[in-house]
Amino acid sequence: MRKILLLTLMTLATAVTYAGGYRVSLQGQRALAMGHTGVAVVNSAELGFFNPSGLVYLENRLNVSAGVSAVFSDVVYQNEQFGDISRADSPVGTPFYLYASYKMNDWLSLGLSVYTPYGSTVVWEDDWVGSHLVNNMDLQAIYIQPVASIKLSEYFSIGGGPIYVTGGVNFNRNLNRTLTDIDGNRSNVTVDATGVSAWGWSGSMMFSPSDKFRIGFNYRSEIILEAEDGDATFSNVPNSPLTPFQNTTFNAALPLPAEVSVGLSYQFHEKWLFAFDINQTLWSVYDSLDIDFANPAIPDSQNDRNYKDASIYRFGIQYDASSLFTLRAGYYYDESPVQEGYFAPETPRNDSQGFTGGLSLNLSDKFAVDASFLFIRFAETNASYDYYFENGVAVPFGGTYKSSAFVPGLGVTYKL
Repeated sequence: MRKILLLTLMTLATAVTYAGGYRVSLQGQRALAMGHTGVAVVNSAELGFFNPSGLVYLENRLNVSAGVSAVFSDVVYQNEQFGDISRADSPVGTPFYLYASYKMNDWLSLGLSVYTPYGSTVVWEDDWVGSHLVNNMDLQAIYIQPVASIKLSEYFSIGGGPIYVTGGVNFNRNLNRTLTDIDGNRSNVTVDATGVSAWGWSGSMMFSPSDKFRIGFNYRSEIILEAEDGDATFSNVPNSPLTPFQNTTFNAALPLPAEVSVGLSYQFHEKWLFAFDINQTLWSVYDSLDIDFANPAIPDSQNDRNYKDASIYRFGIQYDASSLFTLRAGYYYDESPVQEGYFAPETPRNDSQGFTGGLSLNLSDKFAVDASFLFIRFAETNASYDYYFENGVAVPFGGTYKSSAFVPGLGVTYKL
């Protein structure tokens, strides 16, 4: 059973911007405006993330895309039976991306991609009813990926490259539901790790029988971020032999699951482009969330998650309204990887629908401003987490979760 970094606890209690678990899907304004489709769409350096094999089909020698999104999210927890209600008050998240590619010749393009598929911040109310599971958390993970795109024939290309990931996490929760110091302050632990890094890879292919129809495939490998000698700080712990919680270090690991994506695009009119993608995230790697403390007197934390693989179905459309404006819209349906009885408040998410739109303002043949917006609506759910234990006895935590998010984004595209 894999050991999962406790402080990343299902990244972002406001995970409404995530494609399941703690995966954030905001890797390009043009793609996002079209439902985050892009595996078979050749229109910018955003291909460095969605399908590196397509970079060789870009017409210009140099292509650069950069952008940032602002995540405004709202999550409310309620348990009518006990009269509990809490709201997550999270700062605005700002995931970003930067892609660049250079066409060496007719059959080879090289590029560099920098993006943030994992990372955000959540802050629940102090000592809320679920504080024994999570109080607040901050996660950052940056992917840096050199890519190559090779045209093997007139109709077929391959691409990919190594991925270097660096990140850090900070997480706080109360030690249990009741423990306090002599002044009544809740006992809690903060775990922190920075400079955690690992390597992975991606591989892709594209079949382009014509300029109007393309089929793409992209695979991004599983990456395990292993934290060693992170800091665990205990606060407000009563001075008693029964509470041996002292500052120490910990070892743990966070899995960033593998992703498989297949897509197609069809230019059914000189001004209209349709795209469809299916993404599957192999979340079954996330079976437990555990942490090993170096101090043997402190019991290790072991928490079942038992995620299942989940898919997202994406649809997008693009319309070239004029030489100045390109309009886009899209929709996606996102399956939750959380199984019944494992619905923890660290990521209170259920199946969701995403509604997207946006445009490009083509200021010249070389430069464009790209804008997008995303509204995510989660199905309201009444669910529980049944695997929290105190003194060997299961103490389920459940209630009703209501979640939504609005995500505007802005970027630029440059080609030469």
